[in-house]
Amino acid sequence: MTLATRRAGTGRRITFFVALAVFAQESTWNLYESQVPPLLGAHLGSAALIGLLMGMDNLLGIFVQPWMGNRSDNTRTSWGRRIPYLVAGMPVAALLFVAIPFTAGSLPLLILAMFSYALVANSFKPIAESLLPDFISPARRSRANAVVKIASSITVIVSALISLFLVDDHPNLSFAIPAVLMVVSVAVLAAKVRDSRSPAYRAAVEEDRAGDEPAVAKVRVRDIVPDIVTDRDRSRLLLIVSIFLFGGAWAASRSLVTSYGMEALDLSRGDAGGLTLPSGVAFILAAFPVAMLAERFGRLRVMVAGMTVFAAAMVLGTVVQTATGTVVALCVASAGASAFLVNAVVVLWNLAPSDRVVGTYTGLYTVGWAGGGFLGPALVGGMVDLTGWPLMLLDVAVVALVAVLAVARVWALQRRSATDRAV
Repeated sequence: MTLATRRAGTGRRITFFVALAVFAQESTWNLYESQVPPLLGAHLGSAALIGLLMGMDNLLGIFVQPWMGNRSDNTRTSWGRRIPYLVAGMPVAALLFVAIPFTAGSLPLLILAMFSYALVANSFKPIAESLLPDFISPARRSRANAVVKIASSITVIVSALISLFLVDDHPNLSFAIPAVLMVVSVAVLAAKVRDSRSPAYRAAVEEDRAGDEPAVAKVRVRDIVPDIVTDRDRSRLLLIVSIFLFGGAWAASRSLVTSYGMEALDLSRGDAGGLTLPSGVAFILAAFPVAMLAERFGRLRVMVAGMTVFAAAMVLGTVVQTATGTVVALCVASAGASAFLVNAVVVLWNLAPSDRVVGTYTGLYTVGWAGGGFLGPALVGGMVDLTGWPLMLLDVAVVALVAVLAVARVWALQRRSATDRAV
């Protein structure tokens, strides 16, 4: 067996294990997003307050994920730098998730359970994803991340099935199933993966040894962020800005579409809420092909093309303003968006100056994406206040096109660069 064959086998194996871990994590998150609001609604009459409490996990993620990603970057153990945090964190998160329905009778206890789960689950979310660049070479990261994104997308279907068949009659069991998946996945990871054997971990250890001081291993977030901001190249900063902008456009296209269907298309609440379902399938079908195209033609080029397709689809939905036209537009938009969602974090990993900081960069990706998800719907909502609901999809397209310009600038900078790491 050749070295290349062994590496390919290891890459597929690690991709499967990371996809399994992300699938288990996202199963809990999706059920959390769909079933915790009704629990809060039993105590609160304000939709705004419920939304504020449900947004708590995004706010925590902005602060916790880069810090925990950085801590894992600086960890050195016989198990590596990622697995110890997953083994410690995932079972605790599973227990806290199971506790949520049992606290539903008391609002303070429910909020405490929500906060505790969100804090712990956010702590290891970037760590599992960082295993990919630890093991997978830069040239193959897009296809590996596509598999992980597909696994994450399938959890939406799993959550819907649990809600459909279990929540009404067995609410406690419905929370227990994703928790069990999480415990099983971490057991498999603990048994099968030692990231101390990963190429990135070994490279980081070698960098530590090459330094003059033991403290060389400690790379802090407060050192990394100013380096990104002050870098004359601007590629990393512009990419994070594009993640924020496109994350906002994507979030607005999902969270405001029910209101759009009711206000602009005169649909019922149920029919409007179902407009996005086919687009989820479109995303799953497109994710791996766009990864292959990215590795063949360049990630930034494919990202620009996909984001442009997303914006064009939003324009199409504005022009053909019917339920069918909207469904088609959202399917085309999701297929285009997959080019960004699969490749953006890969480009950011590949722009990292060292394998020692990829966990921190995963956290910074989350900051951009979560920040856009938090503010994007508000921005587009403000535009809707000025332009009206019939132009909501066009408003989303405007935000997406600004993100396209940012990525196009990164592409131009990287084409001039001698390293050409991102493309």
